[in-house]
Amino acid sequence: MGNSSENRMRNIQQPLKETIALGDLHVALVHHWLVRMRGGEKVLQALCEIFPQADIFTLVFDPGGISDPIMRHRITPSWIQRLPGATRHYAQYLPLFPVAIEQFDLSNYDLVISSDASVAKGVLTRPETCHICYCHSPLRYAWSAYHTYLSSVESAWKRRLIPFFMSYLRLWDVCAASRVDHFVANSHTVSHRIQKYYRREAAVIYPPIAASEFLPAARVQDYYLATGQWVPYKRLDLAIEAFNRLRRPLWIVGEGPEEARLRQLARSNIRFLGRPDDCEFKKILSECRALIFPGEEDFGMIVPEAHACGRPVVALARGGALETVVPRVNGLLFEEETAESLCSAVLQLESIEPHLDARAIQATAEVFDEREFHQAMREFVATKVAEHHEQFSGVARGSKQPVPQL
Repeated sequence: MGNSSENRMRNIQQPLKETIALGDLHVALVHHWLVRMRGGEKVLQALCEIFPQADIFTLVFDPGGISDPIMRHRITPSWIQRLPGATRHYAQYLPLFPVAIEQFDLSNYDLVISSDASVAKGVLTRPETCHICYCHSPLRYAWSAYHTYLSSVESAWKRRLIPFFMSYLRLWDVCAASRVDHFVANSHTVSHRIQKYYRREAAVIYPPIAASEFLPAARVQDYYLATGQWVPYKRLDLAIEAFNRLRRPLWIVGEGPEEARLRQLARSNIRFLGRPDDCEFKKILSECRALIFPGEEDFGMIVPEAHACGRPVVALARGGALETVVPRVNGLLFEEETAESLCSAVLQLESIEPHLDARAIQATAEVFDEREFHQAMREFVATKVAEHHEQFSGVARGSKQPVPQL
């Protein structure tokens, strides 16, 4: 490392109980892609607030879809950015992702934090660089949701080709995970996946919710809300089927490749809203009767955001919802991934609705407030960077091992 890096790292050689000068480190943030603000991008934005001088590296980048706090940083996209339609159809370039992510030169950084649900963890770093991965989930389409994604592929020749590529991608992904020094998971659900697929331990730090920006409405309207990217694992088709039977109004926010199929399934009581701006979405969320959360999620930031608005949530009893929904306090869980089970839960919610307290629901969102995330991440990073540097320095100071005699 150069003199400047040595001076920065010297600040870390102090007792861990003292405050570590994270601002003195040269930090790189690596995110899979930056095309619009979803849950992972909100985490990246919080990391940008913790490390205001950090540089950002990403596969593809669309300035029009990214928040100002992220845009204040220097952002370096990969060479995939120059390919046709990259910012809109980046998923089509998935076979190129592993090669592209490995081309970033991060040799001048003391600390690398990858924010990852794809290949960002695969960046190459020097031994003295501490690499922490905030993992939203191991590759869903290669691991936990592989068969769900594969069954949704309509092209026959793609269905035949995908298994061979995914087999390679899993091998690469496990190799890439070994390059990470420390994992942080966004939920216990994801922590278990990291242990299952990578055989690595992961601390759990919940993603940040700007609770103060989500306020209860003066009046709740007579509609339910489902939101998220329109892809198979979100199970919006299940919500549509259930509300077709219930004949209750359901508003659906989002966009994605499943739009045509979902619209075909929906009856007149289902309303598709596209993607409203942040202000309008918060209003829609705060005025809904309840949020419907029909799929298994890694965490699901929208759930505590709904709770911050004082709105209950009806969620599938799997994944991150088990860590956010408290039955009969801030919502209900349905056990089976069927329309019948969801319908039963909605009717049950309506029966207990008069007894739910909006202020009690709001209180359950406080543990996920962004201030908690900032403090927990600062402490985790400071500790792990100090441990990493002490370990690396110890190796550097160690005596030379004798050469084995053949």
